[in-house]
Amino acid sequence: MTVERDTRPPRIAGQSDQRLRIALVAPPMLPVPPPAYSGTERVIHALGEELHRRGHRVTLVAAGDSDVPYELVPTVERSLWSTAYEGDIASYMQHTAGVAWRVADRFDIVHSHLENHTFLLARHCRTPVVTTMHGRLDTAGMPELLDEFADVPLVAISESQRRWNPNQNWVATIHHGLPLAAMPFGPQPGTYLAFVGRVAAEKGVAEAIELSRATGYTLRAAAKVLEPGEIDLYREIVEPAEKQGLVEFLGELGSDERDPLLAGALATVMLGGWPEPFGLVAIESLATGTPVIARRAGALTETIEHGVDGFLVDDVQEAILAVERVGDLDRAAIRRRAIERFSPERMVDEYEAVYRRLIEGRSSRPGNGHGPSSALAR
Repeated sequence: MTVERDTRPPRIAGQSDQRLRIALVAPPMLPVPPPAYSGTERVIHALGEELHRRGHRVTLVAAGDSDVPYELVPTVERSLWSTAYEGDIASYMQHTAGVAWRVADRFDIVHSHLENHTFLLARHCRTPVVTTMHGRLDTAGMPELLDEFADVPLVAISESQRRWNPNQNWVATIHHGLPLAAMPFGPQPGTYLAFVGRVAAEKGVAEAIELSRATGYTLRAAAKVLEPGEIDLYREIVEPAEKQGLVEFLGELGSDERDPLLAGALATVMLGGWPEPFGLVAIESLATGTPVIARRAGALTETIEHGVDGFLVDDVQEAILAVERVGDLDRAAIRRRAIERFSPERMVDEYEAVYRRLIEGRSSRPGNGHGPSSALAR
């Protein structure tokens, strides 16, 4: 495909308004933007929208049912989960990496969101490739894989996520940003606790129900129940609590219903011991003005300031105390801080700096096949 040429006067290298040719690479399981709650795909959507708004030449390598206002290079005709696919995704992730590699020479930078599946691409591609790591880095085989690919440029989404791998080629830590200003605002503390996520032990659903029982506040849960383990836990813990009147189970909600749920709560509870690499639910709750009561683990220690945006707790007993005090927090200040700290504009400012640094570094290497002028869209 022929790349359109920029007919405007050339800019001087180093100016911040230079347009780049950027390929964003998304997993094939969901379209961009996703139809319901999702993490990675919503971040990619926010990133692409803001890059496009700034005039960059953005291309999305993703499932064919994605809907974006810039070029789409389809990987699969329809996103896997929209077809009820439940098999292994590794081959599809590798296929997506292959499609990105095939078109990579058209771009100044390739920004992958495929986790470890683009490590080989990043090592051998002539175009600079940076990978944002969205998941945990301590799962089976990942520490060894990271050791082997210590040279590839990576972006962490929190300091907590990267702390076990200090020798990786971390080019930045960039907290997610979303268009949070559109979230509804709940100026007054509500009369229930909110839980959003999955019915999974690591997400703290049992602790949330225990907190509901101890405090007398109903737990309104918007949660996914699809995997066999989720179904078992729902039947074992959630369903009995529903019958006791402790839980109002709402299932998986779209943003039109989920966002008002957060805004109307006394607090959002995230009590799982699982170390969140980031935790989008937390920043969305804060953007509605609703404080978060969270386990002191993972990136939640970076997104929540104890006593300002909510409370960080070590167990359910401390969470009970947090519920007693959470109504005194300034919900307007919580919302204002969240919108400022986790905006797409801030996120894209930081990613633009990463892109330019990697492009300049690659251009300065002899024999790389890319001259300095490739940093500009032509």
